[in-house]
Amino acid sequence: MRVSGLLLTGLLGVGLAGCVTVRPVDTQSADAVIDTATLPLVGTTSDRFLSYNVEMVELTGGRFWKPYRGGVADKDDQYEYRPPIDLSHPRIRKLAAALGPAYVRYSGTWANATVYLDEEAHTGPAPEGFDAVLTKAQWRGAIEFAKEVDAGIVVSMPTSAGTRDADGVWQSGVAERWMQATDELGGVIAATEFANEPNLISGTQPPADYAAADYRRDYDRFHAWMKARSPDTRIMAPGAFEFGGGRELPAFIRTLPAQDLVPGGETRPDVVSFHFYGEISKRCSGVTPDPRGPEWLSRIDGAIANTMRLRDALAPGAPVWLSETAETACGGNPQAATFADSFRFADQLASAAKQGVSVVMHNTLAASDYALLDEDTFAPRPNYWTAYLWRQTMGSRVLGAAILGAEDGLRLYAHCQRGVPGGVTLLALNLDGTDRKVLRIDGPAQVYSLTGKDDTKATYLNGQALSLGPDDEWPEIHGESVEGPVRLAAASISFITLPDAANPACR
Repeated sequence: MRVSGLLLTGLLGVGLAGCVTVRPVDTQSADAVIDTATLPLVGTTSDRFLSYNVEMVELTGGRFWKPYRGGVADKDDQYEYRPPIDLSHPRIRKLAAALGPAYVRYSGTWANATVYLDEEAHTGPAPEGFDAVLTKAQWRGAIEFAKEVDAGIVVSMPTSAGTRDADGVWQSGVAERWMQATDELGGVIAATEFANEPNLISGTQPPADYAAADYRRDYDRFHAWMKARSPDTRIMAPGAFEFGGGRELPAFIRTLPAQDLVPGGETRPDVVSFHFYGEISKRCSGVTPDPRGPEWLSRIDGAIANTMRLRDALAPGAPVWLSETAETACGGNPQAATFADSFRFADQLASAAKQGVSVVMHNTLAASDYALLDEDTFAPRPNYWTAYLWRQTMGSRVLGAAILGAEDGLRLYAHCQRGVPGGVTLLALNLDGTDRKVLRIDGPAQVYSLTGKDDTKATYLNGQALSLGPDDEWPEIHGESVEGPVRLAAASISFITLPDAANPACR
């Protein structure tokens, strides 16, 4: 079948490798036709591409980013205590399972100073050299959750003073006890980073004057131990923090160059990982970005390019994982919990997949403003519904449809349709506040169009509100049947499935 072009202020032409470009011409010109049957395969993702983080501090309980009150952040005290998350709750399990298969990453800055103790419960302070304790009961619950929702477990290892000898050298004993407990509880660690965000070195709680050479020494020790201890566990590195727009972090944050942290050769990682935040939230004196601005949506491109260059130098051919990302660092802005952020979320997933990223782990599943679920009720936020439709419609094979007319307010991507041999799914983001954008389609299609108001958590699918019903029943999730032009709703995110595309790359 054939899916045709875009009726904007221009005509679509087919560029190199089947990509689509925009050539300004008169709108009365003949329609351009895009043959979806010949859209080329440009990459593949993991089947666990869309994944998520549950912060270590959520498992243990502790002080995490304080919610905004009336849209206002408490800058004098940015944190607030949360009790341990209830991963046995039927709602969180049901909603997480609907995103599976996935990875769940139990990590975050707090993981750098958390120790596992073989106790059902722990009272009193953490042992010297640590800030928090992960109990046997808490880790058992995390393992059971991962099994129930079909999520491979990803972790990072503790690196604080309690893991080091008198000379400040990292020792594997603490990590070994955690791995032993994982085995005894029936868990499997699919992948691990040595430390969370080691380029922000202070967050790893290192010894004084700790330098990149010291980190490489400790990483080598970790690598040798892990390969002997659990050879099927994939080692991820460096897990470096990348900041959006090519800007520098504040001068008071001590950093080490990511390229200096991990050697290649025998200790090269199995997966090259990075973290990305396009901005710092206003909670930490950052700003609130324009949620549909092309510059905002494109900020991740530089971070991906940096990581790909690092991968090519460090571990050629290794997969690249974005192991932590969200709207903004420091817990997100208030808009992270609203429909406004769904444009970034959808575009970031599609753009990362097209640029060769195999896995994207959203931060978080259910904590703070940037979570997919409300942290108190586990009710789905707008980004959850975007994630759900992605999981239902977007397969792991990425096709060569280009970003179209960003300056004109439209971005378009294509994947093979999930579960439909030969089928194609288009993801169209109409960034405009008008419905003047039209995709001309030949043949039957199903359109799943998400809309909402930027400043609210309400999300609509083809005009119908999305929310869980009594006893957490799923809402009706049906596409609109279309055969012919598709007019994109104003400020919308549309998943358009074309089961009869007959694309050979999708068979």
